[in-house]
Amino acid sequence: MKRSILILLLAGWLAGCATPAPPQPHELQLAASPGETLRKAMHLLMERGYVIRHADGELGRLDAVLARMPGYAVSLRVTGQGDDSRVAFIATRGGRALPPTVLDPLLTDLQSRLGLLP
Repeated sequence: MKRSILILLLAGWLAGCATPAPPQPHELQLAASPGETLRKAMHLLMERGYVIRHADGELGRLDAVLARMPGYAVSLRVTGQGDDSRVAFIATRGGRALPPTVLDPLLTDLQSRLGLLP
């Protein structure tokens, strides 16, 4: 009896150690070329204090970290053709996904820089 209770407690404790689900990207469809979108996003992030750790125009990928506290990391993927692009942002802190509201100012500023807002 004591042994089965101990096993149940141990199983419950270990269940709490499960890895979290990977963060879901915050996606946005834009009427701008993928190259221009990636370039403007890179400049935007640098102006806001992010350090670009990796950027690849052919892959449409950009990874950046905030150079000051609280230490956010942003991962950006751009896909599309011609004058249409799809942007997927993921923001993390300490390996944990941040809520989409953290990304809203970045996405709004990106749209403004691309001339897509009134």
